[in-house]
Amino acid sequence: MHEHSISVWFFIGLILVVYGLLILGTGIYELFVPLANPVVMAHLHIGIWWGAGMLFFGLVYLVRFRPKRQQNRFTAVGGIHGKA
Repeated sequence: MHEHSISVWFFIGLILVVYGLLILGTGIYELFVPLANPVVMAHLHIGIWWGAGMLFFGLVYLVRFRPKRQQNRFTAVGGIHGKA
């Protein structure tokens, strides 16, 4: 049963990637189209930093906890020649 399960951390990484892309995209948009009433520290462009950070850590989680490929049938029974 457990050999086909996917870690919850993989899905958390996927969510981080999606949110990171959305926040990064919004931050880049705000870089070119400034807000009418900017926040106090708008010059730091926190949306770009926060989105890039979430994207980075999401990709790390995706790579680290990606589902493993299913083991080959021949390898599982001792090789091509069937030696146990």
